[in-house]
Amino acid sequence: PFKGNMDLAKLDAAFGKYGKRIPFVMITITNNSGGGQPVSLANIREVSAYCRGKGVPLLFDACRFAENAWFIQQREEGYADVPVKEIAREIFRLGDGCTMSAKKDALVNMGGFLCLNDDRIAQEITNLLILIEGFRTYGGLSGRDLAAVAQGLREVVEEDYLAYRIGQVRRMGELMSDRGVPILQPVGGHAVFVDAKRMLPHIPQSRFPAQALTCALYLEGGVRGVEIGSLMFDLKDPDTGEPRHPAMELVRLAVPRRVYTETHLAFVADVCVRLMEMGPRLRGLEIIEQAPVLRHFTARLRPVDGKLIEA
Repeated sequence: PFKGNMDLAKLDAAFGKYGKRIPFVMITITNNSGGGQPVSLANIREVSAYCRGKGVPLLFDACRFAENAWFIQQREEGYADVPVKEIAREIFRLGDGCTMSAKKDALVNMGGFLCLNDDRIAQEITNLLILIEGFRTYGGLSGRDLAAVAQGLREVVEEDYLAYRIGQVRRMGELMSDRGVPILQPVGGHAVFVDAKRMLPHIPQSRFPAQALTCALYLEGGVRGVEIGSLMFDLKDPDTGEPRHPAMELVRLAVPRRVYTETHLAFVADVCVRLMEMGPRLRGLEIIEQAPVLRHFTARLRPVDGKLIEA
């Protein structure tokens, strides 16, 4: 139920290898690149205690903190009767700061913030903020945006909203999995993740099956998703120069908050089913232009055989 948990053994191994080069530890709640999966409060406590023992701050990527708190209430023993707001308070009490993209669980279209317990670092960041964004009371955001963020943070911990929001995403996943579309299970809080490696086994990872499926979704149904696979996460072997492919090839279908009806999401499921039935007619991609870092943001690709979907 908590596939977003941090592996303490691997964390300890990282400290053994890199030691003082580690400036902080960050937990993402919920784990976006891992399928929108939540982190348990027990795991957060363990990581917090470990970090305190190492004298290293623990930060949260907290853009989906309310969804994570909801999953704790629903799935973790001992929290069924604890309000989501109180669970969120406990999460943040265990850390030393957080980053927040307000476009997620603050329910707005713009903005974000950084919170820190360390006054010295906060002052250094404030000085830089004034130079590049604006004074610390607004940080380059309009008054309207600041007010919207504040209201969104109040509304996002309302449990009726969270039940509807997470239930809507779960239902979209069920509409797909019940018809054979391979998805990551259990469905996360903000998105359905399609397993492109299983859906398109004929496309090798060197031909970016998840990116091919992402493009096909847009061509076939106007559905926008994002690849989380070889285009985003390929690494080069330092000895051979050959690519090291990631374990999974996923397409993230993130659901905007308070936007779509059940009918919209049923249409998305229908498009996924159609593409699954097309199977081998879908073709892979090759890169024709890429940046040296973060290539997935700006790379240009083309179908290997001239057409992405064969007639």
